[in-house]
Amino acid sequence: MFAAPVGAITNGSPDGQKHPYVCMVVFFDSSDKPMWRTTGSLISEKVVLTAGHGTFGTAKARVWFETDIKGTGYPYGGPTSIEGQVYTNLDYWDVPQSNGLPGFDYHDVGLVVLSKKVTNISPAKLPTAGFVDTLRVMSPVDLVGYGVQWQDHGNGVNPYDAWKWSGLRFYAPAQYVASKDVLYTEFLKLTANPGQGKGGTAFGDSGGPILLAGTNTILGVNSFVTNVNCAGVTYAQRIDIPDILSWINSFM
Repeated sequence: MFAAPVGAITNGSPDGQKHPYVCMVVFFDSSDKPMWRTTGSLISEKVVLTAGHGTFGTAKARVWFETDIKGTGYPYGGPTSIEGQVYTNLDYWDVPQSNGLPGFDYHDVGLVVLSKKVTNISPAKLPTAGFVDTLRVMSPVDLVGYGVQWQDHGNGVNPYDAWKWSGLRFYAPAQYVASKDVLYTEFLKLTANPGQGKGGTAFGDSGGPILLAGTNTILGVNSFVTNVNCAGVTYAQRIDIPDILSWINSFM
């Protein structure tokens, strides 16, 4: 099965100030060279939640709480950027530990602890342990993130390279596909086909929040897709798993 990092929003709309606690995160190596980016969520005055495959193998991060990342100094800094230390869940697996997807991206959770407090933005909320198991089939969720949003097909460009990015924070509604498949204890399965008022996630930056619709409660963080066109379903790391919540709360 194809599996690759995920994070941006398709068939959505500019987020504006709907989710001001959602931020762009850029990671750097020890020589201050940009490595890659993710989306994150402020969960306390100094802690940002994101994907473990974003924090893993990096030296530090910078974040921006902007609706439009263009003109901010991204990715090198700027007056609104905040630096932070990176932490990856100790049980994260960056390579499969078993055959197939059950061993892929296990405990895909990372944190950025900021160098200063963010006091002008109300943080998002964490779920209670096991909260996802109480959700009904096709429960509505909200997706928020930065990154690619559409594909420009043609001229021999392959589907992966056809994805384009506007620099805006985007939002889209989707649905939780309740399932008892082999992944459900670790991951949220989400609708990804655009249409009927729904959006999905795509390549560009992982770690964006899966929110219980109409709330600021984070159910999970975007983790991976299963095909190059980002259609069908996508998967997000659950954060309502007791040991993951305990690890996150140790930084709060």
